[in-house]
Formats: sequence, structure tokens, C-alpha cells
Amino acid sequence: MNVTEYMAQLGQQARVASRAIAKADTGLKNRALLAMADAIDASRDALVEANAKDLAQGEANGLDAAMLDRLQLKSSQIDTMIEGLRQVAALPDPTGAITDMNYLPSGIQVGKMRVPLGVIGIIYESRPNVTVEAASLCLKSGNATILRGGSEAIHSNAAVAECIKAGLKEVGLPEHAVQVVETTDRAAVGELITMPEYVDVIVPRGGKGLIERVSRDAKVTVIKHLDGICHVYIDDEADHAKAVNVALNAKTHRYGTCNTMETLLVHESRTEVLQELAERYRAAGVELRGCERTLEVLPFATAATEEDWATEYLAPVLAIKLVADMDEAIAHINRYGSHHTDAIITENYTKSRSFLREVDSSSVMVNASTRFADGFEYGLGAEIGISTDKIHARGPVGLDGLTSQKYVVLGDGHIRQ
Repeated sequence: MNVTEYMAQLGQQARVASRAIAKADTGLKNRALLAMADAIDASRDALVEANAKDLAQGEANGLDAAMLDRLQLKSSQIDTMIEGLRQVAALPDPTGAITDMNYLPSGIQVGKMRVPLGVIGIIYESRPNVTVEAASLCLKSGNATILRGGSEAIHSNAAVAECIKAGLKEVGLPEHAVQVVETTDRAAVGELITMPEYVDVIVPRGGKGLIERVSRDAKVTVIKHLDGICHVYIDDEADHAKAVNVALNAKTHRYGTCNTMETLLVHESRTEVLQELAERYRAAGVELRGCERTLEVLPFATAATEEDWATEYLAPVLAIKLVADMDEAIAHINRYGSHHTDAIITENYTKSRSFLREVDSSSVMVNASTRFADGFEYGLGAEIGISTDKIHARGPVGLDGLTSQKYVVLGDGHIRQ
């Protein structure tokens, strides 16, 4: 069959499976997750063999070292996949929870019940472990899912999919609850994002080009973020040691993540903090690009351009701006930021509260590194991604973010008067 027919078949199967998964109780879903973990453990050799095919093909196709590293499935990563499934099994199940029940004057009770979204399509690149992460979170939250991994990991993802399917079958859940797209044809993405009759939500995990395309062309709801242009503002009332430690960690802990600081804002009175940070950054090999006032303090820095303020470097490059006060810092963040994660370093309680209220981002922090913007660090157990949207989920998307709420009404023969 052609790609259109194939994707429609996956969609139909997912829709049917989603109804069975939505009815499954927590114990059954947990047993499926643990059975998947056991299947992966028993299939280590097959997983490594399949991954070797992808690595060989990647080398032949000229993939760079960083991409090959992301693609490789080592024994330790298989251990992590197994542990991840067991951790998700141990997480509280959000589905079916009823909250906010209230008696109204009419005598009825009204509340909200948390329910699955339905069918979730996930598009991602390179790392085969994402297949397990996505499948486990969707299953635990009562959703069916269609997973479209990168063509460079086709053999690895197929092998992982067999383990997932085995876990589902062992406990009697439909194997179509988790389906991995088996074609490398790029047209499959176009079909997946334009099937609202079968797919309820799309989650793209990958480069900016992929996310822009999905956001532009999708006919179903998309949970996504385009950029991670994160800021740290060092206030005039910041503790020196805290400012240095947090700003250093926010930039140098890892360079290629969406929650890494890309722009440092410093109150103009705190040049001594900036000077110490600059030496620490230079020692770590970070290129510094500054505004005119920054260059007066750090003459060795490169002049920042307008483009620098709106760039997610994902590299050892940092833009720096001296500002007159917190209001200027907030104005800069709200203009150039990507609504991902921004932090203030200050000992002033009133300023910290104002910063939390006025910065329009999915995570806003006080005296903490932006690197904490992560589902695991937030106690969600795991995440499907980070959303900078305002509806329906915002910030790290865990199990709750893969559900919605519907109103429930309890009566006893009540009629409206």
C-alpha cells in the first residue's frame, strides 16, 4: 500500500486501541510496562544488533560524530530504558482522578475528571530511547500512540517496538496501542500531522526545522517549543556567590540543551560579578558577545548584534547585556526570549515576586539554574517534551500533560427549574 493508505491504517488501529487503553485500570497498565522492561532485558543482543545496522548505515551516509553518539544504543542506555519503564510504572496514574467536586444550589455536584487525550502522534529524531520514553508515558496516561522516529534509527526503533508489543500482548492489551511507523518515507510525517480523524495531539521532538514544519502544516493540536532562548538576570541585590554559581551552571553544565542559558543580563552596578563570571566562562572556552556597556567592562568580548539576542546557540557562546534595572531586564526577556525558562538572582523578596509575575515564560525561577527546567527535576518522573504554548500544557509535559479534564455532574433525578 502507499504511504497515505499505510498511515490511515495506523491511525484507524490507534483509534480503536485508544478506547481499550482508556478503559484499562492502573494495575494492568503497570503490568504492561513491567513486561516491556522484561522484554527489553531479554532482547539486549537483538537491540544491539539492530542498532549496529543503523550505526553502519549512519557512517556510510556521513552522519557526524555527535549524531552517531546520540544514535548509539549502549548497554548502559538499555539499562536506563529498563529503569525508565519501571519508574513510570511506579508513578501515580492521573487518569480517572476527580477533583473540585462541589454542591451547587440546584443540588447537583459538579467536578472535573482527568481523562486521556486519545491518540498522540510523536515525531522525533535519532535517539532510540525516546521510543521507550514516549510509549511508556502515553500508555500510563491512557493514550494510544503512533511513533515516527528518524530514518537513521529505523532498525533500532523496530527492535524496541517488538519489545513494547510483546509487553502489551503479555497482559492482553491491544498491540496497536503503541505503533512505530515502519517506513522511512518523509511523506509519513505529512500524513501523521493531517489526520485529525485519528490523531488528537502531535508532539514534535527535534530540530527547529522539524518543529516549524509541523507547527505550520499540522491539522491537529501541537504541543511544542521552537527555541530555548533562556536568560539569567543578576540583580543589584544579588548574592555574589549565588550569582556566579548559578550563572556558570546555567551556561556550562551542558551546551546543547533547550534549558541552557543563552543570554546573561547583569545590573550595571554589578560589574565585579560580571568580571569574575567572564574569567570563569573564558576558562571553560565560552565565547562572549556583549552590548556596548559590556565591552567597556570586558574589552576582550565580541560586539553582540541584534541577532544575538534572539539566538539559541546550543554551543559555548553567550550573549551578555548590562541593564539599568529589573524592568529593563524583564522588557528584554519578554521581547527576545522564547517563553521557555528565565531566572533572577536576587535577595530582594519583592523583586523576586515581581519577576515571577511579569516574565511571560513557561518556567520562571528565583536563585536557581535554568538547567532545572526538566520533567525529572520537577518531580514528574519523566517528560514527553517541554511546551512553550499556553494551551493546553505549558512547561515540562509529564503524565498530567498527556491528559485533559472533563466536567462530571452527579445528581439524583435532578431537573433544571
